[in-house]
Amino acid sequence: MRVFDTSETLRATRIPTLTYDRSQMTDYSQFATDWAARAKAASRQLVTATGEQKNTWLQKSAALLRKRANEIIAANSKDIEAAPDYGLTSAMIDRLRLDAERIDKIAAAMEEIIALPDPVGEVFESNVRPNGLLVTKVRVPLGVVFFIFESRPNVTADAAALCVKSGNAVILRGGKEAFHSNQAIHCVLTEALRESGLPEAAVQLVDTTDRDAVGAFLKLRDGIDVTIHRGGKGLIERVANEAAMPVIKHYDGICHVYVDATADLDMARDIIINSKCQRPGVCNAAETLLVHRDVAADFLPTAADALKAAGTELRCCPRSL
Repeated sequence: MRVFDTSETLRATRIPTLTYDRSQMTDYSQFATDWAARAKAASRQLVTATGEQKNTWLQKSAALLRKRANEIIAANSKDIEAAPDYGLTSAMIDRLRLDAERIDKIAAAMEEIIALPDPVGEVFESNVRPNGLLVTKVRVPLGVVFFIFESRPNVTADAAALCVKSGNAVILRGGKEAFHSNQAIHCVLTEALRESGLPEAAVQLVDTTDRDAVGAFLKLRDGIDVTIHRGGKGLIERVANEAAMPVIKHYDGICHVYVDATADLDMARDIIINSKCQRPGVCNAAETLLVHRDVAADFLPTAADALKAAGTELRCCPRSL
């Protein structure tokens, strides 16, 4: 059952608030359609937003994340407490966990995006055709992004920041394992949107963990312009199979570190230890070390000693062994 705060038809300049009686909801098709319509209306407003407005939102979001750190940590503690019931490994729980330092890093990442140039309106190619016609390629927003991710609450802020900076509205759907953490972060982002004069529907967080809701969103060929996912192989395969719109996807990824013959070997050793041992459970932790044969005899023994001292098991090809 849908409950609107207004009976007016949805327009690009008016974005109604939607609430739902979940006890009566068995079909998410209308639910997804309404959320996508709000995002589409917000995306039209973002097209005309200035770079200054978007950067103001990023700055306010970063400040509020730090200010509300205790509230976010309290919400995250609920997810950590429930994590064993979901069968999460220790590495997965580590990815889920938030503390003051990690929240500060999330805020810092949003501030780094401020320094990026505004891509909207950038002319990246222009030429005159033989008939004298000037053809120019200009970067424009995609429109509405449906972003699905698993138990990484920092992605809530990361994905929202990149989408809004590039002029896109985003519908976020996080995993059930990070439900409370994602809600707390989303509340901060929404407050910052309101204070910055940007539409709150520019960043929406799907507030149900029901898997059927994902399927309903993936059917919206006309309401959603592109789907992006970050997660395990099962999620990726489901999205690829069900999505009616374009998907930016990946499958199995392996992170390599390559040490060239001209590398600073001390720096290379430090990079390898950092990329493998700092947080081995994250998706960008190093998994493979490739070393140029001209420096292998000098480098591999010292790298191996450092990795083993940090508790890393080495699985070597015959030559490196």
